[in-house]
Amino acid sequence: MSVFIDTNVLVRSIEPSSPMHEPAVRAIASVIKSGEAVVLTPQVVAEFRNVVTRPLDKNGLGLSPEEARDEIVRMEGFFSLLGETEEVYSEWKRLVMTYRVIGVQVHDARLVAAMKVNGSERLLTFDAQDFLRYNDIIQIIHPQFVGGI
Repeated sequence: MSVFIDTNVLVRSIEPSSPMHEPAVRAIASVIKSGEAVVLTPQVVAEFRNVVTRPLDKNGLGLSPEEARDEIVRMEGFFSLLGETEEVYSEWKRLVMTYRVIGVQVHDARLVAAMKVNGSERLLTFDAQDFLRYNDIIQIIHPQFVGGI
């Protein structure tokens, strides 16, 4: 079994001023301590870099490219990276049609596709509402309720 970590949890885990910082850190530590594989995709890493290097006045963290690189290297030491394969693409196409996904939500469908293809059924995210349509195929875990892991 593995637990997929969403971008928002990673971002909050390095943002001490966020009220979501402690739940994010606690949840990630709990999953790692459980011995389960903790996974993410290249898409999540790209989204993470986008947010952390974006200026503060644009809802980012304002990290330098070097600081972002260092955070990503640190993450790579803790988490496994799922591949982006043709199978993931096929599953993504199926999901967006099955669940009638449009707009920005197509990115979340891609994460769910990678999870399904790679056998990861649990998602740790602060944005549970964005994934509710998939609650028949994945388990959504909010970091505040990490005791359920």
